[in-house]
Amino acid sequence: MTTQTTKSVFIPDKSKKIFYIDNLKIMLTILVILHHAFITYGASGGWYYQQKTSNHSALILMAIFVSVNQAFFMGFFFFLSAYFIGPSLEKKGVRRFVTERLKRLGIPLIFYSLVLSPVLSYLVYYFGKGHHITFLQYLGGFDSWIDFGVLWFVAALLLFTLLYVLWRMIFKSRPLHNLSVPDAGVILLFATGVGIISFLVRIVFPVGKELPLLGFQLGHFTQYIILLILGLIASNNNWLGFISYRTGKNLGIAFVVLLLFFPAFYIIQMKFHMPANGYSGGFYWQSLLYAVWEQLVGFSIIGALLCFAKKYWNRTSAFTATLSRNTFAVYIFHPLVLISLSLLVRDWKVDPALKLLVVGPSAVIFSFLLAAIITEIPIVRAII
Repeated sequence: MTTQTTKSVFIPDKSKKIFYIDNLKIMLTILVILHHAFITYGASGGWYYQQKTSNHSALILMAIFVSVNQAFFMGFFFFLSAYFIGPSLEKKGVRRFVTERLKRLGIPLIFYSLVLSPVLSYLVYYFGKGHHITFLQYLGGFDSWIDFGVLWFVAALLLFTLLYVLWRMIFKSRPLHNLSVPDAGVILLFATGVGIISFLVRIVFPVGKELPLLGFQLGHFTQYIILLILGLIASNNNWLGFISYRTGKNLGIAFVVLLLFFPAFYIIQMKFHMPANGYSGGFYWQSLLYAVWEQLVGFSIIGALLCFAKKYWNRTSAFTATLSRNTFAVYIFHPLVLISLSLLVRDWKVDPALKLLVVGPSAVIFSFLLAAIITEIPIVRAII
């Protein structure tokens, strides 16, 4: 990776590829699949098909996993995506860049909404709910044609990217440069500010409240927007080239300490007889506490992962290169795999928490296998 000197926009040196970014993409994609598997079997959140466990211990573990996941993984996707927007725009120019983005992001959105979403809904309707009608009969009453599902992220990324291009065209400005990479203390202080802003946003848009059609949960979008902007700034200042292992180590310690506070949320909820959604939004001190905790956890994990992966995971192989190449296809098609597997074992007479132990890893494996097959189709490979 080259070191930025006089250039105002950092352009990665392809001869020194940042392999750990590809490896982080693989890890984040796996977490997306597992996140939805956990929601299927007990964790809070919306999903196509659910069989929730009543095992209290399992529910607590699921809540911890989903809460920690939610604190960073989608924001991390926005950061990593934004890191390469500026260099790509500089290299390709506005017309080619926008055309390629519309093809790579827009076509999957249309496909998911018009093709995959009805299929997923029909599978649940037929097998999960026992309404044995044909697919054509189901489509006769289907009215959710604009449904981006898990591709809400793709829709948001496309929207933000086009807005950034428009900003560059109007103001001829680039993200701030000559900014030194922040240390752990600055990152945690900044995360606290993001948490306070998130709390204020959640007074109006609590977590779980979605915008119609787009599926955006604006309660989380404070982090997403800020991390996308930080990704642009980080690229312009080559932060990934300068971020130190010590910073990551300190952030890792901060995360461990913060994780110990998780039981406090249950204690507070029981002591004050507070409904669980009191943490999700509204003008409550508990909502403020959770919003700040969430951002501190999220920024700690992101910073620590970047530093640790840079030091220990900056290598590749034919296997990991293939996995990385197919992560976008996995992201698009993993609902089909996960829903099919969960429906397949729906009548298995064991606790849903045990089903998770089987379905979760299986969904990861078969999602990557399906993606590897699909991306061999030339027209698909040309798009994703």
